[in-house]
Amino acid sequence: MTEQNFEQMRRAMVASQLRTTGVNDPRVVAAMADVPRERFVPRERWALAYADAMVPLGQGRCLNPPMAVGRMLTEARLRGNERAMVLGSATGYSAAILSRLARSVVAVEEAPELAAFAREALAGTDVELVEAPLEQGHPAGGPYDFILIDGAVESVPQAIVDQIADGGEFSLALIDQGVTRLCLGRVVAGAFGTSAFADAAAAPLPGFRKPRGFSF
Repeated sequence: MTEQNFEQMRRAMVASQLRTTGVNDPRVVAAMADVPRERFVPRERWALAYADAMVPLGQGRCLNPPMAVGRMLTEARLRGNERAMVLGSATGYSAAILSRLARSVVAVEEAPELAAFAREALAGTDVELVEAPLEQGHPAGGPYDFILIDGAVESVPQAIVDQIADGGEFSLALIDQGVTRLCLGRVVAGAFGTSAFADAAAAPLPGFRKPRGFSF
């Protein structure tokens, strides 16, 4: 694969996977058209870098499809002055995109191998990479105006809600009765709620399982 091949694949991704699926924020489109996605994919998976599918990264983790990333960032309508955090940043792709849309970005990853990959891939950006359990986030960097939970989860822990500024937002893929729905959430006076805007495939994240009740 050559740089020219990747450029063509990136343009095709924008035309066929983003513009046709509601990714219509010009800043999001420009960022995804410019950031080389292949940099965040293991070399043996380069042929899948721009595929409309989840890309295996190892450690049981995957890179989300471009459409899912684009829609979650588009719906947030970021203005550029936000303090943001990415949970489950994996190899750093979404954090690299978000760094072009927000004032500052903290990327949290718990798998050492993925964090090491991200540290190299994000070299030259302003992203702060933190190795920590995903469900704990990074309180020291908060409160955040926007949090991207970069994958599919069953629930949002209170520890994460507490790191969102009053009036702040978060985007995530919520697993609802076996269906993955892209959602936008907001925190107001300590309470939070979500609204779904699309059904789409997204990579499951560890550590966000809904508490199981007792059964008799």
